[in-house]
Amino acid sequence: MIEDIKKDASERMDKSIEALKQSLSKIRTGRAHPSLLDHLSVDYYGSQVPISQVANISVEDARTLTVTPWEKQMVQVIEKAIISSDLGLNPATAGTVMRIPMPALTEESRRNLAKVVRTEGETAKVSIRNIRRDANSDFKALLKEKEISEDDEHKAQDDIQRITDKHVADVDRIVTQKEAELMEL
Repeated sequence: MIEDIKKDASERMDKSIEALKQSLSKIRTGRAHPSLLDHLSVDYYGSQVPISQVANISVEDARTLTVTPWEKQMVQVIEKAIISSDLGLNPATAGTVMRIPMPALTEESRRNLAKVVRTEGETAKVSIRNIRRDANSDFKALLKEKEISEDDEHKAQDDIQRITDKHVADVDRIVTQKEAELMEL
């Protein structure tokens, strides 16, 4: 029973870290990466679909993405979605191929992105701590129902704290790594 709670908490904390990695992958570092456009959707025959489902997105060089729609009429729709996004990108269209140059990051924009990275990291830590709180309250409930002893509860809480500390350290490492990536020229 205690092992199930610890295993569930650990899995949920792993998912929080994966969510953090996913959200940090969208923060651009000046390098072209296809995942930059993952969160953008376009209208395709009446429904909103990700750009990656209506076009091929590839990296031409370190600072340029290319987007090639599978249907010619999607060129303007995709171009409009990229321009109106919060990414600050300006595609150059030649026929059916869009080239999207990545503008160089200024020192100020790097600092702002670093703040966003730290905020995302803090959100992940809060989520991990909430999972710890849930697990601890489950242990207290088991103790109250006399299904476990007080010693078992204290040991389980110590184990959950160790798991939490490990995951928080992972978050710190990921955030530091992303900040260093942002600050390198």
